[in-house]
Amino acid sequence: QSSDLSSPLHLPEKECTAGFDMGTESGNSAVLKEGFLVKRGHVVQNWKVRWFVLKSDRILYYKYEGGKRDSSHRGTIMLSNIKLTCPYLEYENRPLESSKSEEHFLEACTREERDEWAAAIEAAVQKLNPCDQQTTIPSQTKPSSSPQLQNVNLSQVVDSMYDVHTGIRLCCHIEQGSSYSNCFSGSAVVDWLVFSKLATSRVEAVTLASTLLDEASLHPVGVRSVDALRNAALGEQFLDDSTALYCFPQSFQKRGSVRAEKSRSAVELSGKVLKRGYLLKQGHKVKNWKVRLFVLRAEPGFLHYYDPSKDEVTPVGSICLRGCLVSSLDDNGTPSGVKKKVQGNLFQIITQMDTHYYIQAPTHEERMDWIQAIRQVT
Repeated sequence: QSSDLSSPLHLPEKECTAGFDMGTESGNSAVLKEGFLVKRGHVVQNWKVRWFVLKSDRILYYKYEGGKRDSSHRGTIMLSNIKLTCPYLEYENRPLESSKSEEHFLEACTREERDEWAAAIEAAVQKLNPCDQQTTIPSQTKPSSSPQLQNVNLSQVVDSMYDVHTGIRLCCHIEQGSSYSNCFSGSAVVDWLVFSKLATSRVEAVTLASTLLDEASLHPVGVRSVDALRNAALGEQFLDDSTALYCFPQSFQKRGSVRAEKSRSAVELSGKVLKRGYLLKQGHKVKNWKVRLFVLRAEPGFLHYYDPSKDEVTPVGSICLRGCLVSSLDDNGTPSGVKKKVQGNLFQIITQMDTHYYIQAPTHEERMDWIQAIRQVT
């Protein structure tokens, strides 16, 4: 799982219930947003996928197994006393901070989805506390109070980015058959600058990053960022994009190890990312259902799936989409090949080698979106 597949947000809370809650679900409150997020446990600090439901005054989260959501929720996060931090980038991998107050660390599958959740939560909090302006989303802060960029010490910015403990995380990326190590994406740079309060908005962060690029403190690597630099006269030369790659100059020697791809070929992982999202997949040997982060790539067409509870860049499996068949399955009853009486929003992929994959989407609309997207690259 690369850094661009990891989009954390942070919810410290003064008062909340974190364990199994036998209380009511606030049934009179309308659902504002729901979907899969990855959550760090309170007692055992591992990461697990949960189904989250945002209501006007609280967030409920559920265990999701066997193709269905549990009837009873596992925990509740009350919105009356929370402070939201998004993005949350304080730690090199995933945040593992503990404190006397209750804290919730959540992760979405994309930066866009993370920001949608953050905006929805922020809106609900503001309705509960209309006079309280302390809860803010750094990535969406307006630039009205921003410092003058001409007064920023660029050397200090680069030193902060390069810091082995609190600096930007270096990763391995693969683009069009080429592997790039010790680099980071444009969106990761913007996230880091905003989180570190070196910029007060994404627009300001892009401007600051462009200045670093002009001063040769950052170098473009890969086709996307190099092409943007060549076309700088047409607009911003630095891209707030998860597919645009940058690195430090060769004179920098970043300490610490960088994880690299181990088993997947560079060509297989070089395709353009068309779609990302959480889906449930039935196992081949043990016919249980697990939530996986699916990434659809084109040219070549592959569907890779990752374990979202682990911070890895290597997928746990892949499906070659060349010549495969994809179709929805009947929602009435349990289709043939599907175990544990899983029903609803199912579809299957049959490869040229006649391997059958059974997958479940959380909604009918998402099932159709995935089927259409996969058919475009088969």
